Amino acid sequence: MRIAIITTSYPAFLKELYLNAPGLEHKAYSDQLAARNDSLFGLADFYSRGFRAHRHEAAEFHVNNSWLQLAWAREHGLSMQTPDELFHAQQGKASSLGSLLGPLKPVAQGIVRRLWPPRLPSWQIAILRAQIDAFQPDILYNQEPAVVPSSLLGSFRAPGRWIVGQIASALPAREDFSAYDLMVSSLPNFVAHFRARNVPAVCNRLAFEPTVLQRVNKAEERDIPISFVGNLSPDHPGRLALLEKIAERLPLKMWGNGIDRLPPSSPLRRCYQGEAWGRAMYEIMGRSQLTLNFHASFSGHHANNLRLYEATGMGALLLNDCKRDLAELFTPDAEIVAYDSPEDCVSKAESLLGNDGERLRIATAGQRRTLNAHTYKIRTGELIEVFKQVLTGRARTNWLARSSS
Repeated sequence: MRIAIITTSYPAFLKELYLNAPGLEHKAYSDQLAARNDSLFGLADFYSRGFRAHRHEAAEFHVNNSWLQLAWAREHGLSMQTPDELFHAQQGKASSLGSLLGPLKPVAQGIVRRLWPPRLPSWQIAILRAQIDAFQPDILYNQEPAVVPSSLLGSFRAPGRWIVGQIASALPAREDFSAYDLMVSSLPNFVAHFRARNVPAVCNRLAFEPTVLQRVNKAEERDIPISFVGNLSPDHPGRLALLEKIAERLPLKMWGNGIDRLPPSSPLRRCYQGEAWGRAMYEIMGRSQLTLNFHASFSGHHANNLRLYEATGMGALLLNDCKRDLAELFTPDAEIVAYDSPEDCVSKAESLLGNDGERLRIATAGQRRTLNAHTYKIRTGELIEVFKQVLTGRARTNWLARSSS
């Protein structure tokens, strides 16, 4: 089976990646891809690595990484904008948008992205099309439905090629998912949503990549008592309330974006350590005794985000907000600790920081559970069995609302 994975990266991460490696944009496609994967940001090459471990061909195509995509085009004889022309064009667009949004920019950006998700420019579409034509996948696995919509995906269809999507973030408002033969989500409520709308869907949870443990610097000691890495946006008022309560009582250290949108009086400002992407984030987890997790609202009652697996995989004790199905993934109070309010979180964190034996026992058990049950090799193995059913045309029979599967 040949699986082409469509993915993207946060623009802020890409900016940091290339600024920290001068000249990277002029290197070969393979060198830039290796640098991107070595950053360990997001999903990195974890899915393709997992599929290959099961003896299938797989490759990620990072559609919004302009420098990487231009390198591929250059090496395959496609005529595109030069990097300098592209840079100036993007800067001009960014300046125009900024001047239009003015002081409403932080709020307006969220609204714009929800109602009018970003779309690829024609040159990026041309490169992606050429990559798909060159790779000739059996499965086109789109991990970015908000960026590569059904209206575009349908044009990539070919005899013997099936289209599968993956999403566990806010659903794009203007996407009808009509191009998909199957949708995959780590959120059971999303699976039910799709099936009820006549789109076959299955649940496949997120995971941890064990090789990260050998690929990051190992901390000599866990010198961060309690950490948080994530979005600090006012769009997550419950998360901010929790963090502020923790900051008032405990030696919290936090990393993420959105600190500039918090009021000067926020206690979180004195805890803030900057942004942490990929490798740096894993190293923070490896230095943390406790780390906090608080789900976005679209998760509903379900335990679902990468932090569940990143934190436990790196051996930190995870303090996680209570979720209805959390016990399906980890045993509360034995492998992780769940809290149901900011006050409960503070109380449990204080107790655990004062009891090294209990903290180490739970953290060790949580890491063992992740390494035994929640790895990308396991998840991609599950997906391969699903893809086999897709290739035989059985997705609609197996995974619609009327199905008991």
